[in-house]
Amino acid sequence: MKDRVILHVDMNAFFASVEALFHPETAGKAMAVAGDPENRRGIILAKNELAKKAGVQTAEPIWQARRKCPGLILLPPHHDLYEEYCIRANEIYRRFSDLTEQAGIDESYLDVTGSEHIFGSGEKTADAIRAAVKEELGLTVSVGVSFCKVFAKMGSDLRKPDKTSVISRENYRDILYPLPVTNLMFVGKATAKTLAGLGVRTIGQLAAIRENDLAALLGKHGRLLYAYAHGLDNEPVRRADDARDVKSIGNSLTFRRDLVSLNDISVGLRALSESVAYRLRRHGKKCYGVQVSIKDPSFSTIDRQVRLPGPTHLARTIHAAALDLVRRSWKPGKPIRLLAVTAIGLTGESDGGQMALFEDNSVAKQEALEKSIDELRQKYGKHVIKPASVLHNDLGIGT
Repeated sequence: MKDRVILHVDMNAFFASVEALFHPETAGKAMAVAGDPENRRGIILAKNELAKKAGVQTAEPIWQARRKCPGLILLPPHHDLYEEYCIRANEIYRRFSDLTEQAGIDESYLDVTGSEHIFGSGEKTADAIRAAVKEELGLTVSVGVSFCKVFAKMGSDLRKPDKTSVISRENYRDILYPLPVTNLMFVGKATAKTLAGLGVRTIGQLAAIRENDLAALLGKHGRLLYAYAHGLDNEPVRRADDARDVKSIGNSLTFRRDLVSLNDISVGLRALSESVAYRLRRHGKKCYGVQVSIKDPSFSTIDRQVRLPGPTHLARTIHAAALDLVRRSWKPGKPIRLLAVTAIGLTGESDGGQMALFEDNSVAKQEALEKSIDELRQKYGKHVIKPASVLHNDLGIGT
């Protein structure tokens, strides 16, 4: 059977590259896109090649980046622009294949197996895409070409910016096996540490382990890594209009100041729960569980979750579960920098019954109230109605 021809297209320094189009004065200078330091979202979101060469890294604090690169130009993010250019880029990709799957705002997979007779080999198609994006959008992309999605993605990371890399059945061992094992998808710090205990530090060393031995060490995750290291990834590239099964819905907030009181925490969780519940209803989903992530000022993070008695899409229920999790998991008075609330164990909106944590309130009335608020927000904007508890706060919520 003929191999598939899969492309992974990765837009180079996407946020920074889009900003550079509108800020020609940054040409030839180190530049980065960053959050607002006053709201404590002061981290680097993206950087150009000159900033990268100076050692600036994505997600590091602004003060640290400026120490490495004193002349660093900082620009605020414009997510509406990034979304626009993402849409335009994917419109270009779809000229080459109707099997185009957006994997993130700056990356997409294409299956061009059926269009080789039109555009030539996968490598020629990749080069044509790079040329079209550069000419029409003024941006550059790097493209990986391979017979599976995992290797195509790894290929797009090999050479940047504006390069095509081909990983074939003949060369993948030579190209990928010498790389650090952390370059393989889904090998995080914990997995890498476990593997290092066995002397496994490269992808090739991982590939040399028998599948059953990896499964005994890492469970199902071990079998997945075995498949990835051997190019046994058969996941298809989905069409842009394919319906996706949403697995979880969550939101996080880094607050303008640390949360120290239970009231602070409740206010933060209230805003997050409102957002999560609204998105659940928009997707026609309910959740059987709630997860809370808590990050302190030293960036230490813990995750806690709870299974609910029944499915819900109500903010009040999600907030109660989230607040109870924090109460049981966090030392009173210990400062909190960031909170995240995630609805997990999703099911269809019509499945199961709505649980009631508050016997003195009608669940039906609460559901009608929250859906009425949804309608107002859709018509007049998401900030038209807010819980009284988040009004005039100094945490950076809704400002």
